[in-house]
Parts: sequence; structure tokens; C-alpha cells
Amino acid sequence: MSGKAAPNLQYAALPYRRRTDGAIEVMLITSLNTKRWIIPKGWPVQGLAPHDCAAREAMEESGLVGRISDRSIGFYGYEKRLADGSAVRCTVETFLLEVEEQLTSWPERGRRQTQWYALQAAADAIEEPELSAMIQSLAALLA
Repeated sequence: MSGKAAPNLQYAALPYRRRTDGAIEVMLITSLNTKRWIIPKGWPVQGLAPHDCAAREAMEESGLVGRISDRSIGFYGYEKRLADGSAVRCTVETFLLEVEEQLTSWPERGRRQTQWYALQAAADAIEEPELSAMIQSLAALLA
């Protein structure tokens, strides 16, 4: 893609960590309005590369900082519910974020819950089938 981003395109970070036993965990956060389990995501920011937008959203929404991949692992779609009750279809380009730490304070702390999940539990908690499949394939992707 060159130039302007497609309409209703968002960028997301899929935050993960490896436990000392080698198991991979994913952090999910709650959405602001519906309290569904999601991953940090947001709209493009002029002057920021897509993966940097994703990293910024992860910090703002969950306090997570780490190493963000500049290579997308894929796309998923969802219905974003707007304040007026309507919904708009969004496509989300997703980037892996290897979490190094969770800050003690971040912009949306107190407005969202954050929780580490085992891969299958995270996949089961997610409503979007394409994102759920992405999470399920994470171990193979990182192997």
C-alpha cells in the first residue's frame, strides 16, 4: 500500500511474552464501551509507521512496552460500535509486540482491565474469528 491508509484501517499490537517454562502468553484488554476482550489497537497517526502506531496504542491502552515487529502478521475485521449506537466495519493490521514490561501508570489505566492469558484461553476469549485464529497460530509463528 502506498500513500494514504485505507478507510477504516486500524493498527493493533498483539502483546505476548514467554514464561520461564517456555509457554507463550498473550495480554488481552477490555474495550472501553462493551468490555469485550480485545488487543490494543487504534487509528493511523500521521507521521507514524503502522507498527509504531500499534506500539503507541499498546502503551496508551495497557501500559505495555517492548519490541514491536515492523512486519505485519495479518489482518482481522470487526464491527466498531460508535457513540451513536451505529457500527462501522474496520480492518485491523496486526503486529507482534514482545512485551518487556508493563508500566505502573498509563493514559487509559483505570478505564480498561488487562489480563495475561494462555494462548488457547486468549483465543477462546476473543470474539473475532480471524484474531482468534491468529492467536492460536502464535506458537508456530514464533517457533
